[in-house]
Amino acid sequence: MTAPMQVDYDDVLRVWREADEVEEIAHAWLFDHLMPIGGDPAGPAYEGWTLLSALAAQTRRLRVGLLVTSNRFRPPAMLAKIATTVDIVSGGRLDFGIGAGSRPDHPLARREYEAHGLPYHDFAHSVGSLDEACTVIRRLWTETEPFDFDGTYVRLTGAYGNPKPVQRPYPPIVIGGRSSATLRVVARHADVWNIPGGDLEDAVRRSALLDRYCAEIGRDPAAITRSMHLQVAYDRPQATRDAIRGALAAGFPHLVLGLPAPYPARVARWVAEELIAH
Repeated sequence: MTAPMQVDYDDVLRVWREADEVEEIAHAWLFDHLMPIGGDPAGPAYEGWTLLSALAAQTRRLRVGLLVTSNRFRPPAMLAKIATTVDIVSGGRLDFGIGAGSRPDHPLARREYEAHGLPYHDFAHSVGSLDEACTVIRRLWTETEPFDFDGTYVRLTGAYGNPKPVQRPYPPIVIGGRSSATLRVVARHADVWNIPGGDLEDAVRRSALLDRYCAEIGRDPAAITRSMHLQVAYDRPQATRDAIRGALAAGFPHLVLGLPAPYPARVARWVAEELIAH
């Protein structure tokens, strides 16, 4: 994962092109923030989906995605169209990451809503609208006739998606989050569930809770791949290797390694040799 803040486009493109040639690396990710959430608050930050489309066009093998899209930023029907476009540009390599949106207690994340004229509703609204967004997006990707949708948070008239994504029935849905309410949405909609690393015991507890929510609605918990984001420390590779081993042992086989900027030369090869191979 290369967070597209405090970096230049050429820096990110270099790393993704390198990673595309490293078979041990299966997927590459951006995040979805409109302003920096770390470092210089006035520094550069790129819009995630636009950048993802550009990178998808310049890679051939990697699966690509945003970890994760803020459902607060874009109406779901528009997001479905954007994601379809990226899936087509990539030749069917999109993993569709989505979440409820930034935490209200993160001031650098919260400010981007006011700065861009975007509403910031309460948590119940954000989770409820995420659930409806996932429903609408899947329907736009799969249904062959226009439909109306009259939800609590989302209302559409004559909704229809054309073209459809390359992937059938639709790109894998990756939902990020750790709250109980979000995990219920994960149980209903996700193919992959992602949680930030750091507190492995909490991640295991949350995974067990997800199992329970799946059982309540009659879904096989094994149908949802467990994913974890782990931050890389260039100067402490052993610590990162230990975190990888711990996540794998705890039942999280889908790992996203966050690369701090600035990116060293040949960093993708370094990840393969120093972190994955061990």
